[in-house]
Parts: sequence; structure tokens; C-alpha cells
Amino acid sequence: MTTANATAAVDRPSTRIAEVWDRLASVTDPELDESVTGLGFVTHVEVDAAGAVQIGFRLPTYWCAANFAFLMADDMRVAVAGLPWVTNVAIELADHMYAGEINRGVAAGRSFQDSFGAQASGELDGIRRTFMVKAFQRRQEALLTSLLEHGHEPARLVRMSVAELAGLPGDCASRRLVERYLERRTVVASGANAAAQANETAFVDARGALLDADGLGAYLRALRRVGVNAQFNSALCRGLLAARYGDAAAPQAGIEPVHFVSAGDWKETVEATRSGNASA
Repeated sequence: MTTANATAAVDRPSTRIAEVWDRLASVTDPELDESVTGLGFVTHVEVDAAGAVQIGFRLPTYWCAANFAFLMADDMRVAVAGLPWVTNVAIELADHMYAGEINRGVAAGRSFQDSFGAQASGELDGIRRTFMVKAFQRRQEALLTSLLEHGHEPARLVRMSVAELAGLPGDCASRRLVERYLERRTVVASGANAAAQANETAFVDARGALLDADGLGAYLRALRRVGVNAQFNSALCRGLLAARYGDAAAPQAGIEPVHFVSAGDWKETVEATRSGNASA
């Protein structure tokens, strides 16, 4: 073995483990719309020489909803199995009342209904869509609020296409808001593929209807309620995880205050920005 090959062989395990963590970071808690790694739910990752991956997984309580736990475990399996060198993925949910059913079902590639049999009342497609829509609404509110604060005109925003939104210039934080929104906008898209969706209106409601510029303030206030519920549940989950496994087990996230602004506040922001630009 050459020196270069020997170095590559030594580096490969740590590189592969990093690739697995990167894939896991893309998996979210369906209710909170936050990464399972950011929430502290993943305890460890191991990779052997044959490409088999073992992932440790835990939740804030012994009785966390089995359907949510199954969704996260199966999403982790699918995300990691997409790496080209992976030969097998084992998810090991620990300290949960349904760990056995979930671990066996996910390992066998079975559905939720097949994994739980008579204990389940159906598959999880409806639940997944419900929380995908909530995540879409939460991300849309964050993005639209940011764009309005940066002086974008409401009348222009409600007519903007997906392609125009994707091409907006901005800093890293703004780009991340756009990317996160477009990830979830697919839940209301009517086009069959990305090319067809590029010409669709970027901002629509959960039913796919166009937004009204004059009613945008009230619309955003309604969406903020979705964010408040998610923030509360996120703080509760982090607190329960810390109480169960210690403070170090639950990474703390900064909680942004939710501002319930009056209907005209965003218009005043736009006017102030416009005036500032005119006098500059």
C-alpha cells in the first residue's frame, strides 16, 4: 500500500462518519421542523469497514408519539442509505416504549401499519403532509417578514415567480431563508417537476391560492401562530431531553421573540426603507 493510499484508508472512517452526520442533519422532527441532530436526538454514529452504519437515537420521553418516532427513524434510514458506499443502515431507538416495534420495522423496511399491526390505525402519509404544510407556513412567514423588512414591495412579492425568488440577491442568512422555504414549497406546488414549478407564483397559501398584497399583514399574523406553537413545543422538548439525559444532551437554540405587529407596521417599514433610499 502506498503512503497516499494508507492515508486515505486511515481517513475514510472519519470522513464517512461525517457524511452520515451531514445526511442526518437534513432529517427533521416533523412537528418541530428542526433537525434531529440539532435537537440532540442522535446519540452516536458508527461505520464499519464494509459500509454498515449504526445510528443511536433517543427522544425526550419514554412515551413520545410512536408515529413521529417512526417517521424520524425511517427518514434517517432513507437519508443515510442514499450514500453510495452504504451497505446497511441500523437505527437503534433507545429508552422508548415502542423501541422494539420501531427498530424492527425500520430495519425490515416495513411501513408503520405493518410494523404495529392492529395497534395502528393507518399509515402516516396524512400526518406527514399535515406537518409539511405547517413547516411550509412557518418558513413562508419567516421569509416574507424578512423580505418586507428589507424593503421589498408587497405588491411585487405576491406576484413573484419561484424562479425570481430563487434569483434574488442577498446575504447568507437571506439565502438560507429562501432555500428553506423552497424546500417546503413543493408541498403546495402544482407542477410535476422543478422546471414546471419555476414559473409558478412563489408565495401562495396552503391551498395554493394567490395572496393579496393589501391583506398580507393579517395573513402573516395568522401564520405566526403556527410558529409560536412550534417554538413552544421545541422549548418543551429540549427541556424534557435535558431533564432526562442532562443539560449537555440537549443543544439549546436561541428562541426569537415573536412580534405580533399591527396590520400597518410592515407598510411603515416599507415606507421608511423607501424614504431612506430616496434620501441617500
